[in-house]
Amino acid sequence: MTAEIAHRSRSSIALPQVLSRVLICVAGLIFLFPFVWMIATSLKPTDEVFATGTSLLGSRIEWSNYVVASTDIPFGRILINSVLIAFAGAALTVTVSVLSAYAFSRFRFRGRATLFGAFLATMVLPQEVLVIPLYLMVEKAGLVDSYPALILPFAFGAFGTFLIRQFLLSLPPDYEEAATLDGASRLRTLVSVVVPLLRAPISVVFVFAFIEYWGSFLWPLIVVNDTAMATVPIGLEMFSGERGTDWGPLMAAVTLVVLPSLLIVVLLQKQLQQGVSMGGFGGR
Repeated sequence: MTAEIAHRSRSSIALPQVLSRVLICVAGLIFLFPFVWMIATSLKPTDEVFATGTSLLGSRIEWSNYVVASTDIPFGRILINSVLIAFAGAALTVTVSVLSAYAFSRFRFRGRATLFGAFLATMVLPQEVLVIPLYLMVEKAGLVDSYPALILPFAFGAFGTFLIRQFLLSLPPDYEEAATLDGASRLRTLVSVVVPLLRAPISVVFVFAFIEYWGSFLWPLIVVNDTAMATVPIGLEMFSGERGTDWGPLMAAVTLVVLPSLLIVVLLQKQLQQGVSMGGFGGR
């Protein structure tokens, strides 16, 4: 009788686990399908992209789409531009976020809550509202068609500050107080004590900022006039012209430009999981 009860208990526990795994697998397949379709389309002849209907395969595998994608536009230069801009922009975003989050979480000054609330309010402003005044400032500074124009304007967002501040509020200040008693300055304490504890939320902010810079289209479209300064979204737009869109090479180029973001996420997967699960949205 006891064995039967134990068996039923194990069965009742196992059933939700099986259902959750099945649902996770189904959700994973749903999210994976667009990537499979993208890769399959990149290997089709352009005139068969829509002619084959729901079929993943065309009449032949068109590997030349990847050659055309890398030769029809200055693909190498565009890729280098985007890599430099995304890495530099993400690094600057992390630096600004850590410094401002540390100030808002550890320093006590009058109007801190009001200032932080106003800072967070900038998150509701869409990019379309900001591009005109930002462009006027960039043009006046003579930075049009330059890396600073593509990196600086959107490196001071509130999301990274909010995330890291919430994480800092959940950390006890004991280590920082001990470092201060040992004679460490505020900056030394931040760099040597606090930042190593922030690897998980910093990874989250870095990945989000990298993807944001990598996929940004509107701002580069406005501030870049020289093809030599074009980024990946602008480069992909070059496959569309008066004669239509060259879908095969376009999808081949899309497949190639997705890889850096995917690689960053895979390499930082552990830190991303920790950043989401270790109380990054907690605090007080």
